[in-house]
Amino acid sequence: MEDLLNIGGKAISNRLFVGTGKFSSYSLMKDALESASVEVVTVALRRMDTNSLPRRQAGRQENILDYIPKGCVIMTNTSGARNADEAVRIARMSKASGAGNWIKIEVIQDNKYLLPDSLETLKATEALVKEGFVALAYMNPDLSMARRLVDAGAAAVMPLGSPIGSNRGIKTRELVEIMAREIKIPVIVDAGLGRPSEACECMEIGCAAVLVNTAIAIAGDPVNMAKAFKEAVRAGRSAYLSGPASSGKYASPSSPLTGFLRKE
Repeated sequence: MEDLLNIGGKAISNRLFVGTGKFSSYSLMKDALESASVEVVTVALRRMDTNSLPRRQAGRQENILDYIPKGCVIMTNTSGARNADEAVRIARMSKASGAGNWIKIEVIQDNKYLLPDSLETLKATEALVKEGFVALAYMNPDLSMARRLVDAGAAAVMPLGSPIGSNRGIKTRELVEIMAREIKIPVIVDAGLGRPSEACECMEIGCAAVLVNTAIAIAGDPVNMAKAFKEAVRAGRSAYLSGPASSGKYASPSSPLTGFLRKE
């Protein structure tokens, strides 16, 4: 049976979500997205030209939306919002422009570490869910806050692995693993993953998906890196579903140690 991730009534087969920032060109971004066979893409509203006319007809600047593969779910993020009210306004603007109702709620007041504001994120989630948005909340890996977001109607929670763009990996592993065990909606690791092996690790501990941007966009070969992340996510998910063996303190031989060369 196919292993699908269900969010907001959408069945998703590829558990690698990809962001669209930091690529050196839109054409390179498009190639990377296609290499990853991506189904969910995040885009900042301020980077979108929501004019529906084809780029060449209107004589306008390049539009990032022209380079996103057809059929992808476009999840606008509220990047730049410093409080719940600003996040709600960005989400409404996105929906009015025709970008859909998937929204990644990102409320950040800390400019140094780019850590999310938990209380404002919760307020924004409550408001946007009431308006019919499919709300995915970027958050600190906090079980209590995750439960509050579930109660608020979030479609998924997105705990950070490490600070945005740091490529430091899943430094919050134990906290994220607790969330993956206890939270009944998808837990999607967002921010900080720098290598495919780290994405694989997230999937092995039971996360539903991962979101990667910087590690792909600034790689020496973004197209091949996107493919590597796709394969790592699949491997990690397969390992999780297979039930990894438990670790032990002492050695455990895989072959008999007695009765071969001499009698014991």
